Amino acid sequence: VQLQASGGGLVQAGGSLRLSCVASGRTFSNNGMGWFRRAPGKEREFVASIDWHGDNARYSRSVRGRFSISRDNAKNKVFLQMNSLSPEDTAVYFCAAGRRAFSATSESEFRVWGQGTLVTVSS
Repeated sequence: VQLQASGGGLVQAGGSLRLSCVASGRTFSNNGMGWFRRAPGKEREFVASIDWHGDNARYSRSVRGRFSISRDNAKNKVFLQMNSLSPEDTAVYFCAAGRRAFSATSESEFRVWGQGTLVTVSS
């Protein structure tokens, strides 16, 4: 069972990126999915999550209104659209599969983690 995140890169402040995460080995269509990030010198933090059906999404205060999480269960993928990026968004972004169907926010509620993709926002 693996989660593979992609889509990171270097972008200027104010720009956009779309991260993707694909699951292999099994389906996660019945699980909530989430994105976390770890900025340089900081702890990993919650960014966004979505429930199994894609109806309910949750966001951290720092990204609400700029980021949007979505999923395509038919393709076993979850996405993170990131707009109006700022240097404070620079981090390694991780996707994760939840233990249950709802959109969780705590790391302990996620049981499978991807390897991370680096997002760098220049000023």
